[in-house]
Amino acid sequence: MQIGTVVGTVVSTQKHAKLHGAKLLLVQPELPDGTAKGNAVLAVDSVGAGVGERVLLVIEGKAAGDALGRKAAPVDAAIIGIVDALETNGAW
Repeated sequence: MQIGTVVGTVVSTQKHAKLHGAKLLLVQPELPDGTAKGNAVLAVDSVGAGVGERVLLVIEGKAAGDALGRKAAPVDAAIIGIVDALETNGAW
C-alpha cells in the first residue's frame, strides 16, 4: 500500500468492458510527509475520492483488481481508502 494525493481526473470514452462505470483518477504517490515520490499513476477509484484528497493506493497485484469488485478486470492501481489523518511519530 502507498499514500498519495489525487491530482486529476481521467475521462475515457473507450475502455475495457470491465471498466465501464469505473472512475479513473491520477494519483501522485507520496512519502508520509507529503513529498512526491515518483510519477503520478492512473488508478481506479473504489471509494469515491476526489481531487485534492489524500488516499491509500494499491499498485499491481491481485489487490488492485479486487478493489474494483469485478473478476479479471485489467487494473494495475486502485484507490482503496481516503486518509483522514496520518501520524508517523517520526518513525518512517
